[in-house]
Amino acid sequence: MRIKFWGTRGSIPVPGKETTLFGGNTTCLEIILNNGKRVIVDAGTGIRPLGEYLVSSRKDLNLTLLVTHIHWDHVIGFPFFPPIYDSSAKIEIDGSVNCMKGLKYIFDNKMGDGFFPIRFDGLKAEIFHRDEIRKGPIEIDGTTVESVPLQHPQGGYGFRFREGGKSLVFITDNELTEKAWKGSHPEDFEDFCRDADILIHDAQYLPEEIGERRGWGHSDYESALDLALNSGVEKLILFHHDPSRTDKQLGVLLEKCRESAIRKKSDLSIDAAREGSDFIL
Repeated sequence: MRIKFWGTRGSIPVPGKETTLFGGNTTCLEIILNNGKRVIVDAGTGIRPLGEYLVSSRKDLNLTLLVTHIHWDHVIGFPFFPPIYDSSAKIEIDGSVNCMKGLKYIFDNKMGDGFFPIRFDGLKAEIFHRDEIRKGPIEIDGTTVESVPLQHPQGGYGFRFREGGKSLVFITDNELTEKAWKGSHPEDFEDFCRDADILIHDAQYLPEEIGERRGWGHSDYESALDLALNSGVEKLILFHHDPSRTDKQLGVLLEKCRESAIRKKSDLSIDAAREGSDFIL
């Protein structure tokens, strides 16, 4: 599978000269399976340039969109995703229990006269709610996708993709804490991530910041590192960068995480997600 980051930022998009390296768009991940099928995870602002690329390049618009949860930074790009205005597009949606509700409410939540010029029922694409992953693993063209409940306000899901003996775990907006709900303790995530080739995990905060932000549903890089080490993954990619963090500051955060791994006598490969970067697994 081929993975590309179209949005790496958390909470709110932050365009500008100080976010050009790691990116300013909010969460959007593109996964191209071995047979060419495209799976998109989350519809943050990064989904807009992805959609423009797909349409301008005349790519197949038979897509699957997995939604981790419906907080604004993970769905706000959906109205600006060009394929939804293309009658040839077919978009299958799954993920968070309220994923369709969240995507529709961007257009009109019935509290006023609407919040977008076009109504959801006016979109041209064929949009289908699969609604199966909450019941157990699903198959997408031969690739198995599993879910794990997030420790995050209002809940959500992380995903594990298994294809051809390789596995990718994507867990964002997740607080690693012993004071967690049933099924969302650090040990549960360790089991879910066990021996994965790559773990992409929320690392929005510094260890010294997390104390004042308990209950917000995010992790510090040290907790993400411990999860990776305890799970036996081969590579950790830090994700959901704090909107206040500049490229320079993110570089420092990354180096601190690598130094911590060395102190723990680990040679784990560690990187931070960069908007526009891709890799093959």
